[in-house]
Amino acid sequence: MRQETPQGGQTAHSDPLILDGIHVPLVTPFTPGGEVAAEALEALAHEVLDAGAAGIVALGTTGEAAALDEAERDLVTGICARVCGERGVPLTVGAGASGTRASEASLARLARWPQARAALVTVPSFVRPSAAGVLAHFARLAEVSPVPLIVYHVPYRTGRPLDADALRALGSLAGVAGVKYAAGGIDAETVALVGRLPDGFSVLAGDDAYVSPMLALGASGAVLASAHLATGRFVELAAAWRAGDVGRARELGHGLARVSAAAFAEPNPAVVKGVLHAQGRIPAPDVRLPLLPASGRAVDATLEALASLRGAGPGR
Repeated sequence: MRQETPQGGQTAHSDPLILDGIHVPLVTPFTPGGEVAAEALEALAHEVLDAGAAGIVALGTTGEAAALDEAERDLVTGICARVCGERGVPLTVGAGASGTRASEASLARLARWPQARAALVTVPSFVRPSAAGVLAHFARLAEVSPVPLIVYHVPYRTGRPLDADALRALGSLAGVAGVKYAAGGIDAETVALVGRLPDGFSVLAGDDAYVSPMLALGASGAVLASAHLATGRFVELAAAWRAGDVGRARELGHGLARVSAAAFAEPNPAVVKGVLHAQGRIPAPDVRLPLLPASGRAVDATLEALASLRGAGPGR
C-alpha cells in the first residue's frame, strides 16, 4: 500500500495506511428523545472491532451525516476517534461536498482528530462535472487534505458515472489511497479497473450485495453497512477469498447477499437500525427525516436472513 508521507497538507504517520479487510460505516444511534446516543455509538464501535472489523467509518451515508448538525458531527467523529485510538485501527471520516471550496473546508476540520487516517470523499453530486472536472476536484483536495483520500464512487447517488480509465487517473494522484466502489453492479468497467490498478491504490467494495464477487475479482476489502449485523461472517468471507477457500467463500457470500438484500429493502440505514434496536444494541430504531423508520416486515425479514447464516451468532 502507498505509505503516508508529509506531502501537501497530509500528516505523516509512523505506520502505513492499510486499506483492506472489512470497514464498518457506523450508524449514528439516537436516543428516544432524538439526541445522539453517544454511549451506544461507542459500544457499537467496540462491538464491530471485537468481531474482527479492520476499521470504522464515521459520518458516512449510513451515519446520516447530512441529517446531523455540526456539533453532532463533531461528537460522532470524536467518539469514533477515541475508540480507534484505543484499539489501534484506522478511522475513516466522511468529508467533502459538491463544491471544491466547501470540500476543502470539510477536509481541513479533520486535522482536529489525529486518529483520522483517511477521508471518504464522494464524487461531486448533482452538479455532474466532466471526468476531467472530477479529476481536477480531487487533485486540488489531495493537495490540501490532512489525510489520504478514498474516492467514493456511487453514481446512482451522484449522477456522475466514471469509467475504469477515469478511476485509474484518480488513483494515480498522490494523496488518493483508494476507491469505495459502489457502481450498483459489476460490469466490464469493474473488471477492467480491478484488473489493472495504479500502484498503492486499493479498491474497497461498497455495494453490500456484490461484496463476494468483488473480493473474488481482487478488491482488497469493503465498506459495508450490513457488516453491523454479521461482522464476523463478513470478516470470514474476506479471509476465505484471500486464502483461496472458494467453497467456504461461495457459501458465505450467498448467505450474506441475502442478508444485505433484506437490509437494503428500504432506504439505508433504516433497516439496519431497526435490526440493531431489535437486538438491543441501540436505544431506538429512529432515523431522521427525510428518511422514515423501517417497517416491521423488513426488520423481521433481515432477522430471518441473519438466523439462516450457518454458524452465525447473534448480531455477529
